Amino acid sequence: MPLNFQVSMVMDVTKRFLKYTGFDTTSDENTGVTPSTPGQMEFVRYLKTELEDLGLEEITLDDNGYLFAALPANTDRQTPVIGFIAHVDTSPDMSGRHVNPRIVRNYDGKDIVLSAEGNIVLSPAHFPELSEHVGEDLIVTDGTTLLGADDKAGIAEIISAVAYLQQHPEIKHGKIRIGFNPDEEIGLGAHRFDVEKFGCAWAYTVDGGEVGELEYENFNAASAKVTFKGRNVHPGYAKDKMINSMLLANRFISSLPAGETPEHTEGYEGFYHLVGVAGDVETTTVGYIIRDHDREKFGMRKQEIERLVKRMNTELGDRRVSVEIKDQYYNMREKIEPVMHVVDVAFAAMKAVGVKPNVKPIRGGTDGAQLSFKGLPCPNIFAGGLNFHGRYEFIPVQSMEKAVQVIVKISSLTPTLSKGEGEGM
Repeated sequence: MPLNFQVSMVMDVTKRFLKYTGFDTTSDENTGVTPSTPGQMEFVRYLKTELEDLGLEEITLDDNGYLFAALPANTDRQTPVIGFIAHVDTSPDMSGRHVNPRIVRNYDGKDIVLSAEGNIVLSPAHFPELSEHVGEDLIVTDGTTLLGADDKAGIAEIISAVAYLQQHPEIKHGKIRIGFNPDEEIGLGAHRFDVEKFGCAWAYTVDGGEVGELEYENFNAASAKVTFKGRNVHPGYAKDKMINSMLLANRFISSLPAGETPEHTEGYEGFYHLVGVAGDVETTTVGYIIRDHDREKFGMRKQEIERLVKRMNTELGDRRVSVEIKDQYYNMREKIEPVMHVVDVAFAAMKAVGVKPNVKPIRGGTDGAQLSFKGLPCPNIFAGGLNFHGRYEFIPVQSMEKAVQVIVKISSLTPTLSKGEGEGM
């Protein structure tokens, strides 16, 4: 792409992203509604007006916050309809309200003071990946909130790519669908996603991290809620009477393998992740997420939780421990492998724009995993952000530019597929 186009592209995607960070779209798993928070609906309503201003077609926004639109094909060649998807919510792990981003120009490789008052420093000593971005322009937080690149960067990149394609009709492409959905961060982004209405042969979630990431494998995932029932008695008269539910919970927590936690695992290794403890003497609840790439090992992990609960009840001589396990999503690999050309197109697009593809398993999940099981093959490509879900989150402007280029290139490569490659999905 000519240099002047690149400059325009960078300005466009950066401006959009900075605008989007001003919307508080933190999701909340406790509200029981979709979208789970009103800020998400406010944001998608704004995005709808932006898509209308761009002149896109088939724009729909339903009551649950799912926004769809289409860029018509500009070629007569029969071409599969493809889609690009991103989520509008940000993680409830840290506040997404009053985000105050700034751009560190031409990063020099040294510590970045996010908040002098709070002594919050983004340092390569703790985040060595910073050293890979010396000389680039980094968008960072003020140390009091997350940034929201997960996944507002993906939204900005998709819209900027579509705008670029509109401005350059010489780039031939088929019909392109875009979809923005709520509540990915609480595992509900794909639950009400209407795959039939979206109408694509396949799609890509733009929700990955570092430049080059291309993912079609992810964890199998479940949540576990373990409840411990105690017996409260005045501590002065508690001997042989009191049963402290918090101590029961501690006993259970200690019985799981100490080395099978997120901080001790990598690659394809699964884990049990303790995400919350709440309680008192009478009742304590412990929350876990269970993850493994291998479906059989995933099943064994769930069985281990149930086995430990049964063992504790046997030892206590009473049913004081109960567990509720819910599957959340599965490894999309089994749905992508039969249609691997959808990965091949993204791989070729990255190489064509000077990005080295990094095909790796996701140590997490995306909406694409659930969508793949709903009939929409949906691998994941990078959005460019790093250190998601916390105050040290940042994204290089140049990484967003590369993501835009990859989306544009995928769009232009799809019409080169043979007719057979686009059928049967």
